[in-house]
Amino acid sequence: MKVWQLIRQAGSLDVNSPYCYIMLCDYFRRTCVVAEENGETVGFLSAYRAPDREDTLFIWQVAVANTHRGRGLGKTMIKTVLEREACRGVRYLETTVTPSNIASRRMFFGLAAELQTICESEQGYEERFFPQESRHEPERLFRIGPLA
Repeated sequence: MKVWQLIRQAGSLDVNSPYCYIMLCDYFRRTCVVAEENGETVGFLSAYRAPDREDTLFIWQVAVANTHRGRGLGKTMIKTVLEREACRGVRYLETTVTPSNIASRRMFFGLAAELQTICESEQGYEERFFPQESRHEPERLFRIGPLA
């Protein structure tokens, strides 16, 4: 429930059902991160190994509480998951980001620089893939790597 509430408060992320976040934290717990401070959930990262590319970790969502933004928590959560046994052999990170989500774009390009690799952006999911009434922006695909 706390993860779902954090995602809702983030403002720039698609909010999935509470059940979805329960399943992510259960079935994908090796590639998800929950950041807490004083009993409060202040960050969440959901990711999974791409089924057809074992060397790729797809970052689904990175959420940081308003009170903790600008401190590098998003990058720290990504680095934390990359250090886990579940990510052994990962050489690339992928994610999708809407054009208006400038903070996420900056974070991923900054992460690539810190990891001394490149971040490429290309067409991901076009607007036409989303229901018209959702007014969803296109999602650009970002690919970071190769990782050392």
